[in-house]
Amino acid sequence: MRTLWRFVTGLFRWTWRLLNFIREFILNLFLIMLILIGAGIYLSLQGSPPATTPRGALLVNLSGVVVDQPSVNSRFRQWGRELLGASSNRLQENSLFDLVDSIRKAKDDQNITGMVLQLNDFAGADQPSLQYIGKALREFRDSGKPIFAVGDSYNQTQYYLASYANKIYLSPQGVVDLHGFATNNLYYKSLLDMLKVTTNIFRVGTYKSAVEPLIRDDMSPEARDADKLWVGGLWQNYLNTVAANRQLTPEQLFPGAAAILSGLQATGGDTARFALDSKQVDELASRTVIEEQLVKTFGWDKQTNNFNAISIYDYQPKPTLEQGGEIAVIFANGAIMDGQQTPGSVGGDSVAEQLRQARLDPKVKALVFRVNSPGGSVSASEVIRSELAAVRAAGKPVVVSMGGMAASGGYWVSTPADYIIASPSTLTGSIGIFGIINTFENTLESIGVHTDGVATSPLADLTVTKALPAEFSQMMQLNVENGYKNFINLVAKARKMTPEQVDQIAQGRVWIGNDAKKNGLVDQLGDFDDAVKKAAELAKLSQWQLNWFVDSPSLTDLLLSQFGVSIHAMLPAAIQSMLPAPLTSFALAVKEQPGMFSNLNDPQHRYAICLSCGEVR
Repeated sequence: MRTLWRFVTGLFRWTWRLLNFIREFILNLFLIMLILIGAGIYLSLQGSPPATTPRGALLVNLSGVVVDQPSVNSRFRQWGRELLGASSNRLQENSLFDLVDSIRKAKDDQNITGMVLQLNDFAGADQPSLQYIGKALREFRDSGKPIFAVGDSYNQTQYYLASYANKIYLSPQGVVDLHGFATNNLYYKSLLDMLKVTTNIFRVGTYKSAVEPLIRDDMSPEARDADKLWVGGLWQNYLNTVAANRQLTPEQLFPGAAAILSGLQATGGDTARFALDSKQVDELASRTVIEEQLVKTFGWDKQTNNFNAISIYDYQPKPTLEQGGEIAVIFANGAIMDGQQTPGSVGGDSVAEQLRQARLDPKVKALVFRVNSPGGSVSASEVIRSELAAVRAAGKPVVVSMGGMAASGGYWVSTPADYIIASPSTLTGSIGIFGIINTFENTLESIGVHTDGVATSPLADLTVTKALPAEFSQMMQLNVENGYKNFINLVAKARKMTPEQVDQIAQGRVWIGNDAKKNGLVDQLGDFDDAVKKAAELAKLSQWQLNWFVDSPSLTDLLLSQFGVSIHAMLPAAIQSMLPAPLTSFALAVKEQPGMFSNLNDPQHRYAICLSCGEVR
């Protein structure tokens, strides 16, 4: 018996030691990998002397999306992408301003003799960003350097940039997918009714449709009419630009569904031939044929066995020598939330601190406030607005440059500006406020759970497990109405209008830049360049340099972020492959509704946010 016991204990002891060894071995390997990766990142971010640019093409092989302010250093993302593979390509964020700067410097670089747009992995950007990139591409092309676009197929976003090329190549099996724009929201009223969730809505504004998904099963007629106007405006702006680039009329570029169907029938369903016949592309060619033609233009690189080119991610032009007073550039990029900034959102406290730094810095002579936000917390929006007003009161001119969206809270924070510049395709306005509080008393009652207790007043008896007291609901509605009144008055004072005039164009209605200019909500249609020039003009600067207020994440943040991106890129595909198609579609649809499931954290539950200003497909 003693021998058996020794054998069992010995087996357990050695098994435990083996497990400890395996655990320590794995942890040590992971630690070594972290040290090596960290050292590599550190050396990479320290910067190396600019590499000699080979004579040839600038290869604009964009991967992922283009945004105003990437959540992680773009140089780090490229390094991590090369280290961990290309699985996260379409999750990569590219800085709009870095991209445009590289294209403009390449225009004047003698070693860059042309450009190749390779857009297969380009996932998208908002229309104002595409217009700004297109402006740089036009400048490059007008300098006499040719642009070639190559692609197996083009979606609408990719084709927008490709239209600036001197020549567009398409695979013989490819397609130019022009179909128009649409927006779709999920509506949850029946689901909430089924779950017996009580949704308490407090809102002001005929067109404030942000709460409709919770109280309806379809779009209201007012919201439908308003959305038709701005979605149609965006599509017309798209057609006008691309058609002009291709020397076509908008009707020739997109003749409508019936005419497209007829054209496809004429080609026997050959989408590539239809694109060629419609003059959407210039030549149908395989990758091998395209490569041969690019080699004739740019020469052959023996080291890479390809035409002479340098990727825009590797291109390191000499920095421009800047002189003069500083113009600060501060971003409000994402939904506006109370507290500190997190990736993809605007932290009221974080942005206010940056504005304070710019106000107190004697070297900063003017400010460009870049807003690309659907809005969010009223409280956080007011924190930012008041600090922006303090910058202006300190005698430093403030110019707001609106990106893809500057709606609701995004417009609230813009009101103190000396001057507001929006793109023709910016979504702005949406001047309205709402509040949402869900309670679950009926849900709990349906499963036999009840809440009871005592309180010194109805206002003390606030809990999600009970119906809201009538007094609190009335106070909440009054609070929201007061917030709307304050919003109207802020806009009226800033735009030199009466509150009644503002109310007529407010009520939560969304406007695109063209219409916002007509209604007096913005001063000028233009882009970021125009905003910088205006800020310099107001500050009376003949020379200036930009001071970009961009947080530099720590090495740990960068490392964890890259691992997160890689894991996110790998896991969903594996998981989604095991899910039924309806569940996958539902998950994607929910994800595409900006702000609906974000951490709405306004202390008074009041929000100025435009949920319909999300991705337009």
